[in-house]
Amino acid sequence: MSRGTGTPDFFYREAQRLGYVARSAFKLLQIQKQYKLINPGSSVLDLGCAPGAWLQVACQSLGPPKNGGAVVGIDVKKVKVPSMHCDVRVQTVCADVMNLQRDQVIALSPQRKGFSVILSDMCPLVSGITSRDAALSSELGMRALDLAVGRAVLAAHSENNVPVAADSDCRVLRPGGHLIVKLLESEYIKEFREICNPLFRKASWLRPKATRSCSREIYLICQGLQ
Repeated sequence: MSRGTGTPDFFYREAQRLGYVARSAFKLLQIQKQYKLINPGSSVLDLGCAPGAWLQVACQSLGPPKNGGAVVGIDVKKVKVPSMHCDVRVQTVCADVMNLQRDQVIALSPQRKGFSVILSDMCPLVSGITSRDAALSSELGMRALDLAVGRAVLAAHSENNVPVAADSDCRVLRPGGHLIVKLLESEYIKEFREICNPLFRKASWLRPKATRSCSREIYLICQGLQ
């Protein structure tokens, strides 16, 4: 590990020691410890699931297989389900989230009833141009939100600035469900939270301890779809 990364080196070593495929596992572990969004029986959709660390944590959070639940990961890369911390409840799909139809995503959920938790750890290919990277990150985040609540709901909210009940036929996230979205800190994130606030019971920011000091990543934790 390069000099100057400081504390995050600890998470790299811990990931290797504990069998996680990436240090990013500790980001979701912290989120889960603080918010307890994934419970036994939850159906979890992991957008941008490569290399699979969040699949591992999500499956662990479901408890033993007898508790039920499911974890579905989607990524533009083909992702093999990690052998450690995962079981038969985890599956992955190689696809571009930006091009998937909503009904295709719903079809991946148990009984085609949608997911109770959506995780979006999607990140653009970083160019180094701050404004461009932030805009692309916001676009990915909006795609996750669009899938979760439905385009009609977002459109109605942006026009009237009032919350609109989600139509069960147009959203992937179940009522009362939770959404986690990774963004890059920029002028876009304030607007993003303003959109989410009336749609969810609570929306709050978190910068996990495992985030590298040089990173601009921040997570919006949206709890309880109205």
